[in-house]
Amino acid sequence: MKTSKLKSIFITLAFVAIVSLPAVAQRVIKGTVYKEGKPQAGVTVEAHKTSETFMTSFDGIYELTIPEKCKYLKFRFITDEKKLDIETNTSNVIDFSFDGIMPVEADASEVGAILKTAKELSDSGDKDFMSTITLEKQYYDQKDYKSAIGYWRKLYRTYPKSTINIYLHGSNIYQDLIEKSKDQKIKYAYIDTLMQIYDHRIKYFDQKGYILGRQGTDYMKYKLENENLTDDEVKPIMKKGYNYLSESVNIQGLESEAPVLILLTQATRKLFTLGELGKEKVVENYDLVSKIVSNYLAKEPTSEKFISTRDAIDQIFQSSGAADCEALINIYGPKFDQIAANIEDLKKMIRMLDRQSCDATPLFAKASEKLYSLEPSAEAAYNMARLFVGSNQLDKAETYYKQAIDLEKDPINLSKYYHELATLNFSNPSTAKMYFKKAIENNPASGKSYIMLGDLYVHNSKSVGKDDFERSMVFLLAVDYYNKAKRADATVEADANEKIALYSQYFPTKEDIFFNGLTVGQSFPVGGWIGESTTIREKR
Repeated sequence: MKTSKLKSIFITLAFVAIVSLPAVAQRVIKGTVYKEGKPQAGVTVEAHKTSETFMTSFDGIYELTIPEKCKYLKFRFITDEKKLDIETNTSNVIDFSFDGIMPVEADASEVGAILKTAKELSDSGDKDFMSTITLEKQYYDQKDYKSAIGYWRKLYRTYPKSTINIYLHGSNIYQDLIEKSKDQKIKYAYIDTLMQIYDHRIKYFDQKGYILGRQGTDYMKYKLENENLTDDEVKPIMKKGYNYLSESVNIQGLESEAPVLILLTQATRKLFTLGELGKEKVVENYDLVSKIVSNYLAKEPTSEKFISTRDAIDQIFQSSGAADCEALINIYGPKFDQIAANIEDLKKMIRMLDRQSCDATPLFAKASEKLYSLEPSAEAAYNMARLFVGSNQLDKAETYYKQAIDLEKDPINLSKYYHELATLNFSNPSTAKMYFKKAIENNPASGKSYIMLGDLYVHNSKSVGKDDFERSMVFLLAVDYYNKAKRADATVEADANEKIALYSQYFPTKEDIFFNGLTVGQSFPVGGWIGESTTIREKR
């Protein structure tokens, strides 16, 4: 018994000692394997003290997780096997060559780079360059990137300033490799190479603003393809991509490309939600990209590309959570005079304030008055009406609503103006009814107008009919409109159902219907200022 007990104690202590040991320290190393100065695909890479292996990619890249006390790496290609001692090598990037020939790097400052143009190389009779560029183009044009890449790599490293096609071809080749790669580690290595190609294109052929836009677009597109990234993993990607795009737009200005503007707005919104940017910066960036799009549309008003770009940017900004009244006032207030000098900019500011429910602010009032003085349009008249509603000057508000209606052509806007004018006249039921009907006539999908018309009838039910039975018919008619509301507009369905349940309690009973000499299903006219008919139903 004692022996068994002691044995159990020793086993327990041994287990505790094992689980208490600190985790073995590890590090991730990566690099490229070369043969004859070119990256070598299909090389098996193994490490001392680990069973993990890796086969190099098409571009010769490998990546391994190794213990800190790893003594060597083993490289095996067909029958050729070599070992590399790394016991004293603390670098996380370890390249290897089977024959000791390493490639010439791309920087012109490195030995081996020839900084001449294609014409200069051709004029000097550089046969190596002419042969290499001919073969690279031949394979590239055939989309045989596997054969082209060796020749391309030589041009990229040895003749980096010869022709811009080096960078155009390189971008396309590596985009193809990225999109076809199934291994995330290799994909990321290809992305790094693509970014280097963009860097070198800027270095040797400038076009910095334009290239940074393309660079930022590709960086975010490929880095964010993995849907399983956490916020902590997304954040540095977004910040780096944002920096590319922001610098691009600052340099390119009015010549910025549409996708860059949209992506910059998306990155801005995401970094705001991640706590990396303040709301004033979100508004500032929105203001910047909007002006660029407006400039394009001033030249091409019917451009579908820039109309859709404008709409996308507006939607992203409005859903950002940063577009509140405080932020808008902070960005627009100090620039009011500058904005007011351009009618389109003034309209855009007013629309933005209106969308974010800032129509009760002094800035909205000031802007509306300015717009109306410059251009007494339907939109300006409507804004003035809203302004006077806010200050409880209802007679003036009604005057401007009517002016807006007279000037407006768009039926959706007309429906909105009529609806608000009807609401303004809610205490005058016959007038309100007329305007609600006009709102529905212009927009049959206006669920809120059906709802309000039903509410108008309920609110004024006692003003119709000679007795309680006839007045109960008003509730039947109101429910008719609540049912129409939810059929026309799914967004008001919950509200409509709640009102149907509430006011169905005031339907006539079966006995009331019989006593009045009527039957269920019979049509009944609701008189007075209402002047409509409903179908008799009984209370259930």
